[in-house]
Amino acid sequence: MVRSKRFQQRGTMDTDNKHPGIKSVGWALVQASRLHRSRTGDKLSELGLFAGQEQVLQALNNSGPMTMGELAAILRVRPPTASKTVSRLSSLKLVERHTEPGDARVVRVKLTREGKRKAAAIDALWEEVEGELLQGFDNKDRKRLRKLLRKAAKNLAGLTGADQTGFEADDEVDGLEAAGEPEMAATATA
Repeated sequence: MVRSKRFQQRGTMDTDNKHPGIKSVGWALVQASRLHRSRTGDKLSELGLFAGQEQVLQALNNSGPMTMGELAAILRVRPPTASKTVSRLSSLKLVERHTEPGDARVVRVKLTREGKRKAAAIDALWEEVEGELLQGFDNKDRKRLRKLLRKAAKNLAGLTGADQTGFEADDEVDGLEAAGEPEMAATATA
């Protein structure tokens, strides 16, 4: 293998060969998403959690106890995926599963006291990582980026037949903030 002089001098890859997608919005989105997930994963590991588990805890914290089907729908995953994550969180004593009175086939999931503490820590973690991600952005830039990303997600959701809920307009989110509910607005923007 022949290495460039730049690689030999600095011990790094040749940066003259840029990725062909570097001018693509999709490529930039994938890179930002990958780095965000990595940073969030590092922070979650400090809490003893893996990426994806925080979403279950946040969903339960925001919506209260729910069935596995409801949880899977909110997370936009298949029920077996939600069930596997809930099993892991149950073994960590962060969630409890109970059968529905009158219908033992229905399992309802809820947070434990420790799960509620973890959910609060996750909220702080998300705020910290979002601050790092958007460092140097003013409020107008943040709002515009959020709006554009929601629009892009909604476009793809429409093409794939995915559930389009959760793509609230910024006016709806701003309404939550104006009503004195910044924590709900933060959740809607996450």
